[in-house]
Amino acid sequence: MSHATATHERVAVYGTLKQGLPNHGYLRESIFLGTDNLTQITLYDLGYFPGAKLEASAGIEVEVFTVCPVTLGRLDRLEGYIADQPERSFYHRLRLPTRFGMAWVYIYAHAVDELPAIRQGGWST
Repeated sequence: MSHATATHERVAVYGTLKQGLPNHGYLRESIFLGTDNLTQITLYDLGYFPGAKLEASAGIEVEVFTVCPVTLGRLDRLEGYIADQPERSFYHRLRLPTRFGMAWVYIYAHAVDELPAIRQGGWST
């Protein structure tokens, strides 16, 4: 493995970071690896964006990207992930298996009671 790829990470996105959606610009310098369906997560409709919970599903569509450390830091800020203060985070980051290898997935850190669940397919605006 080359040094350049050793510092890069994979991220699987399921909401506004997907291609054609409002926050995809955050991934403009990243490498699109392809799509996958993750059965380890269920999406919840939070209004303007979805949140994933670690719950079994029939398969949630994700896009997987290779990102550099700078991009991962930008994504952390966008998602409200604070590594050294997880209790203050809006989302947590968890590595899940994809067909491209392990990838970070942002998991919603708050209650989803009464919110509409998406247990198959994907989220759309």
